[in-house]
Amino acid sequence: MGQDDGFGVREIDTSRPHPARIYDYLLGGKDNYEVDRRAGDELAAAAPEVRIGLQANRAFLRRAVRYVVGSGVRQILDIGTGLPTSPNVHEIAHELAPDVRVAYVDNDPIVAAHANALLSSSGVTSVVLADVRDPLAVVNHPKVRGAIDFDRPVALLLVAVLHFLTDAEKPAQAVAALRDALPAGSCLVLSHATGDFADRSAAQAVYTKATATLNLRSRAEVERFFDGFELVDPGLAQVPFWRPDSPPPPRSAEIGFYGGVARKSA
Repeated sequence: MGQDDGFGVREIDTSRPHPARIYDYLLGGKDNYEVDRRAGDELAAAAPEVRIGLQANRAFLRRAVRYVVGSGVRQILDIGTGLPTSPNVHEIAHELAPDVRVAYVDNDPIVAAHANALLSSSGVTSVVLADVRDPLAVVNHPKVRGAIDFDRPVALLLVAVLHFLTDAEKPAQAVAALRDALPAGSCLVLSHATGDFADRSAAQAVYTKATATLNLRSRAEVERFFDGFELVDPGLAQVPFWRPDSPPPPRSAEIGFYGGVARKSA
């Protein structure tokens, strides 16, 4: 990362928990602070299956990346990537096709501390500080444009990110703007937290102290993010049940994540 990226460690806010660092802690990572660990422990107490759910969401991401790369897509735009958890998206993709190009986008400056690790593999990867709330700034960022050719199909990853946007922040409009920047043959990989399967009000309360709130949405609300795309089988599903390649984890019926993959035909 060069100085022109405009961020550094001094800008990392450690006074409040950050969703990406909470996620990292609950997945067993080390790139978090005491404030994140306290929030993660509160979250696990409020929703005991949270770790299982996050692991299932991560497993969905792996399967979805394999699917889109297997279908021929060779470019990935991963928005809201968070802290790197191995295997990273580019590592998963490069197992199938070493020429896949990946642009990682996140709004947390701590991601910059891991740029060298993300850029160490073969192929072309970029790490960009930007925010899904400003989708045009994402797609027009020079580093995104350097990695992604928007004249060729792109896999857009919005995995466990939109539930940190309130309705007032217009997440559906952000997705639509990103969709409109993609050519035919592109894919959308999306997962989103929901309260459809259990009461998650206590979990939501944990995020009131964080840098972003947790905004749960129903199946119908999540499906609307796929407007302009065609969902592939099995459609929108709880993440353990989207094209599983192993037996579902314990308490799968309670896992509060929907996930789906869709293709843009025109």
